[in-house]
Amino acid sequence: MTTSTAPATRTRPRRRVNWAAVAFMTPWAIGFTVFFVYPLLANVYLSFTRYDLISSARFVGLDNWLFLFRDDALLTGLRNSAWMLLIGVPVKLLLAFGIAMLVSRVRRGAGIVRTVFYLPHLMPLVAAALAFVVLLNPASGPVNTLLDMIGLDGPLWFNDPDWAKPSLLMLDSWMVGNLMVIFLAAVLDVPQQLYEAAELDGAGRLGKLWHVTLPSIRPVLAFAAVTAAIDALQYFTQAYVVATSLSGGATTGAESLGSPNDSTLFFPVLLYKQGFRYFNMGYASALALLLFAVSFVVAFVILRRANRWSSDLSGVS
Repeated sequence: MTTSTAPATRTRPRRRVNWAAVAFMTPWAIGFTVFFVYPLLANVYLSFTRYDLISSARFVGLDNWLFLFRDDALLTGLRNSAWMLLIGVPVKLLLAFGIAMLVSRVRRGAGIVRTVFYLPHLMPLVAAALAFVVLLNPASGPVNTLLDMIGLDGPLWFNDPDWAKPSLLMLDSWMVGNLMVIFLAAVLDVPQQLYEAAELDGAGRLGKLWHVTLPSIRPVLAFAAVTAAIDALQYFTQAYVVATSLSGGATTGAESLGSPNDSTLFFPVLLYKQGFRYFNMGYASALALLLFAVSFVVAFVILRRANRWSSDLSGVS
């Protein structure tokens, strides 16, 4: 005689909610929603409207987005921002990395040397831009005065469309202290055993730099490149101060922005010009979303290239 037993019923474990973790994450979630999600969604809505900050927003469909393809000023802003991205970012990264490598070799007075290179970064952007406007004044600035003393004709700097962006790059290169500190911390953190092993293999200074230093600080290089690229795409304050200074002050009309001859009309300057000088907030919202998308793509490409570059270095070494 056989006896049958009823199959055991499985009880699902009850999930316990960690209310302490929820409580700690709530302020972040509220801030993320209020200061990022809501503005982003509002920006998407406004990009399909005609809004001037006074009257109510009126839905116009794709008019703002279609106007992007007909706006000649947009191409100018993209070209200027691309110049700052493709030329300005590599120059600043190489300069900051070179200074970091030099400072890392200083033994006596290292703190003073690091402070000297970092101090310019602490200067407010408006004050720094005004200082360079005075220094690079083609008529009475000390830079052209010194060049004239040694028999060289100084350029017009900010007053010349061909020299305006290089002059802004000089200003930014003077303020690379933040990148220098990031690179310095990464370089000093590379294990000395790796350098000793490279020396045993016969590697010189360039070999140790290429096969030890750069692969070891790859995450820091990627972080610095992404932040510098985003800063370049959001380049506004210095260009705004220089343009308004050249045209007689910040109270001048919208046409002063981008002076001289739209050579400093970067994408964020165009966005500000459309939104707060022409009060085309709908079109400015479309420009803001385009800037957000471009920044995301550029950051993604840099990170992908950084991973591939790391793999190439590992294969070579």
